[in-house]
Amino acid sequence: MKSRIPKTDSIEELAKFWDHHDLTDFEDELEEVAEPVFVRAKPIQVRLESDDAKKVQRIAKSKGVSAGELVRAWVLQKLSRLKAAD
Repeated sequence: MKSRIPKTDSIEELAKFWDHHDLTDFEDELEEVAEPVFVRAKPIQVRLESDDAKKVQRIAKSKGVSAGELVRAWVLQKLSRLKAAD
């Protein structure tokens, strides 16, 4: 039997599908899994001196992003450079 549940990783497509369908209509297609399906990001706290934190806030505001988004982008850039250097 072919599954009627879409095979996609797109959260938008799946959300649209489940907005119009009921899970109980697909009970015969469901299977229990032991491991997590979605792995959440792991938060890391970074302590900065007050002046440094203010600088990060100012830069983030000038770029139209949150301080957390800015710091995350910086960390990902650094990791990418380190990976490329390996």
